[in-house]
Order: sequence, then structure tokens, then C-alpha cells
Amino acid sequence: MTHTPTRTETSGTRWRPSIERFATTTRADLRFAPLNVFLLIAIFAAGLAVHLNLHPFSVEAVVLGLGSALVLAICIRVTQVWEAVVILATADCLLVYLMLRPASEILLLTVILALLVSTCVQIAYQWERAVVLRFGRFRGLKPSGLFLIFPVIDKVAQFVDQRIRVSDFSAETTLTADTVPVNVDAIAFWMVWDAEKSVLEVERYAEAVILSAQTALRNAIGKHDLAELLSERDRLGGEIQGVLDEKTSAWGITTQAVEIRDIIIPKGLEDAMSRQAQAERERQSRIILGTAETEIAEKFARASEHYRDNPVALHLRAMNMVYEGLRQKGSMIIVPSTAVETMGLGALGGLTSFGQRSIESGEEEPAAAPSEDET
Repeated sequence: MTHTPTRTETSGTRWRPSIERFATTTRADLRFAPLNVFLLIAIFAAGLAVHLNLHPFSVEAVVLGLGSALVLAICIRVTQVWEAVVILATADCLLVYLMLRPASEILLLTVILALLVSTCVQIAYQWERAVVLRFGRFRGLKPSGLFLIFPVIDKVAQFVDQRIRVSDFSAETTLTADTVPVNVDAIAFWMVWDAEKSVLEVERYAEAVILSAQTALRNAIGKHDLAELLSERDRLGGEIQGVLDEKTSAWGITTQAVEIRDIIIPKGLEDAMSRQAQAERERQSRIILGTAETEIAEKFARASEHYRDNPVALHLRAMNMVYEGLRQKGSMIIVPSTAVETMGLGALGGLTSFGQRSIESGEEEPAAAPSEDET
């Protein structure tokens, strides 16, 4: 599987993670993990120790043995293909033979044993399944953990990740049913439930899923109006998920959900829709205000029926309104002359005004005039 790193993956990508991803693709024949590196160096160290016990100490043997282990570990770690293993093993055996003959048999056996053991031991992580081919034919699926393969004739075609994956896809400048160009971004949640089908029946199943999702998204956009896209995103995602899952089930892949992240419309249309929404809100506010005026008029009409046959209640209501108005400083109330005469509001208003003026001026009340008896 060819994996194209996303923006977040690219920002944190280093040399080692790139090697780890390469081992899961069809271009690699095996996974040469840190465990394999440890086995290779350990076998070289053990073979060098046996060689030094059987033959006199030689700096060349030490440098050649440990140097060969490091070079082979790095080269196989980077390449992870059987061609590199065979070529490096042949070159190293030839170098050992030429430099240490005739006392080179132990190190020659060490090179062969180290390469065979370290490359035959493979490891699959908990969330992976390994697809193994022998002489190019499907041999079986290996579960997570340690497993063995035969050198050269076996190939780990791919380590398939069976966790739930999230892939983003988009449809740019796609026309809706009412001929509005929109850009839609979406994400799909999918997983591989049959590693054998996904590897043997599809060349690059991850890209196939993304391209199929884009096609389904474009078809769904063309069937709906813009208003439906904006208001019914869940239904649109469910429709795309159903179409995509029906197509990918034959590949051993299931699509669990599709979510619409963003719908981008042209700027001019966005401004027009904003003005339309403002006009609609203004219309609603005017309707509400008119309805309120109608209800208030109905309430006043009912009140007038009660006050028509009960003048005392009407006078009490009028006096209460005048009183509430006089409580506010600096207020002025215009009352009809008929109401002033019937309710005696003239004397009440004069007394209130005189009392307020006296309080503001701070004058004391004048003393009472002396009576005739006092004079």
C-alpha cells in the first residue's frame, strides 16, 4: 500500500517512522525491526567470541566481525528486501574469507546464521495482520506477535492495519441540484475486516476508498439542493456511507460513518443569503409588532366595556394614572378639563405643585396670624 502522509504526519515525520511505514507496504519483503537488529548483533558477538577462543586474538577479526554486524544491520534496516540480504551476505562472506583465511570458517558460519535467524523472525503488532506469500502464492494470514518465515522464498506482502481509520476527502466546485457551486469537506471512518481481500483484490485499497468516497460525495451533492445540504448534513452523510459501504464490502473493508465537516458557498451568494435572512427577521419583527398592537387594542376594548357602566372605576383608574405621573420629577400631564372638574384634580394638582415648590425653595411654613384675644 502506498501511503501519502497527511499534513500532520508530515510535520512529525522522521527517518525512523518512514522506515516503519515502508515495512508495511507491498514494496518491502520483510520487517527488520529493532528486535531483528538485536538478534543480528547478538549472533555476531557470539560468533566472534567463539572465533577468538579457537584462534589467536586478532584486531582484524574484531573489527571485521562487529563492523559487519553494524553495517548489515543498518543496510537491511533501510532496504528490508531479500535482494539486499543476499547481496550483503555474499559480499560480507567474501570479505571475511579474503581477510581471515584460513581461519575464517567460524565467522563465515556466523554471517550466514545471523542473517537467516534475524530475518526469519518477524513481528506483527497487536492491530496488524501479516499477509504472507510463498513463491508468489498466498500462504496465509499471520496474527499479531512473533512468527517465522522462510528466507528468500517467503514474502510478507503487507502488514494490514485493522484499526478504525479516518480519511478526509472533498468535492471542489460541485454543482448542487439548483446549480449552486459548492466546496464540501468530509471525513470517512472505515476499517479493514478482511486483510486477505483488501491486499489480494485491490492494488491500493486506501486510495480506492478515498476516491470512491469523493465520487459518492459528488453524486450526492448533485442530487440535493443547497438548502438540503446545509440543513440535512447527517442524512447526506448517511447516504454517502451507504453507497460507499456497498462498494467496499467486496474488498474486505467496511465504512462505519461519513461526516460532512464544512460546506463552502460563493462569497456573493453568502452575502445575498445574509441579506435575505436579515429581511426575513425584519418581516418577522414587524409581524410580531402588529400582532402585539392588535392584542393590545383587544384588551383596551374589553376594558372599555367594564368602564362604560362604572364611572367610579374609570375615575379611580384616571386618578391612579395621574398619581403615577406626578411621582416622577419634572413630569407634565395634560388632563381634559372635564376630568379635572369631575375628579377635583385642580385642587389636588395645585396642592402637589405648591408642596413640591416649598420643598425645593427650603422655605418654612408662615406662622399663623394672632387671634383677637391675643391682641
